[in-house]
Amino acid sequence: MGSGRVKEEDTVSESTYETDETESEAKEEEEEEERKTKKKESLKWLEELPDVPMGKLPPHLEFQRTRVECRADAPIHTDTLQYSGAYASSGYDNSLRLDNFCDNFRVEVIRLTEEDMEFDMIGIDPAFANAFRRILISELPTMAIEKVLIANNTSVVQDEVLSHRLGLIPIKVDPRLFEFADNNTPNEKNTIVFKLHVSCEKDKPRTAVKSNDLKWLPHGSEFHLGSEDLKSGSSSKPRTYTSFACSQDKLPEFSNNPISTMENIIISKLGPGQEIELEAHAVKGLGKTHAKWSPVATAWYRMLPEVVLLQEVEDEDAEELKNKCPVNVFDIEDLGNGRKRATVAQPRACTLCRECIRGGQEWEDRVSLRRVKDHFIFTIESTGALPPEKLFTEAVKILEDKCERVIAELS
Repeated sequence: MGSGRVKEEDTVSESTYETDETESEAKEEEEEEERKTKKKESLKWLEELPDVPMGKLPPHLEFQRTRVECRADAPIHTDTLQYSGAYASSGYDNSLRLDNFCDNFRVEVIRLTEEDMEFDMIGIDPAFANAFRRILISELPTMAIEKVLIANNTSVVQDEVLSHRLGLIPIKVDPRLFEFADNNTPNEKNTIVFKLHVSCEKDKPRTAVKSNDLKWLPHGSEFHLGSEDLKSGSSSKPRTYTSFACSQDKLPEFSNNPISTMENIIISKLGPGQEIELEAHAVKGLGKTHAKWSPVATAWYRMLPEVVLLQEVEDEDAEELKNKCPVNVFDIEDLGNGRKRATVAQPRACTLCRECIRGGQEWEDRVSLRRVKDHFIFTIESTGALPPEKLFTEAVKILEDKCERVIAELS
């Protein structure tokens, strides 16, 4: 009987232990579930914070990515990050994709005249803007005087300087109508001939020789290539420096549109008894060979200025801010009761002289000067060969051809 009581007590003890163990496991599971729930709630709270990017960058990183901040000493955030994974840790895709480019890129014409053109290129990388600039300067073909045959020059301007000045005179003709001369014989398809013969009579005032005095010779050169034909008395037509099969003014493209040069450009000045007689032959070429073939006087761009007032600038400070700016970016707004406030009237006119933020830290805290990294103000000044809008379209075609060649070589 004694042994039976011992067994019963052992059984009760084991049952109690199993119950305690089960309750402990259940408690641990409950605590684990509670920890998971709290963790999820904490993550949800973090996701709802505005500074946590969910597919977009926080404001301070977005500002650095899209703006150049111009401070009194130097600009900052000037780099453009092209690496697609630059903001991967923030969950932002920085890769350049064609669909995004097509949606964001646009061109807005601001000013267009016969000589120049100003337009905005929005949503484009600086590398592309600079590609257009370099193509406009060096890769668009034009016609320019390349060979000068001087029969007589008694002016004070040496032959070499005279030839150089003639080469820089813009020729008003569409270069797309001509072929590259290369080493071919000069003909009506690749050469334009001009004649210049001006003299100053004795006892007369000095005469200015201008580009208007260059006369187009549609039949080609009038200078004989050699004197053998003249000495032999041959009845055949003497050979000249060009071989035109027909007169250029008989061609349809030039019948109603004669070739001429830019007017009122002074070439030289002749004193009494001095004379210039020459022929100038113009051919097709590229600006990267010589600047005389560049179709633009200049082609340049700048990032769009952005001027922001960080604080209210009123009364005397507003007048001081307005007077600081030499290009009148700021204006004065009347608030009534003798109060005035400064406003940003013409941010596009800002030249980044930074006069408005000089004078101490207080002005840097009031005015912020910025530049938009993907918004460019592009200006084209044509020399006269082609209108500026055609120059831009031709530059686009050349860039397109370059891209097609690269794709063809890689495929």
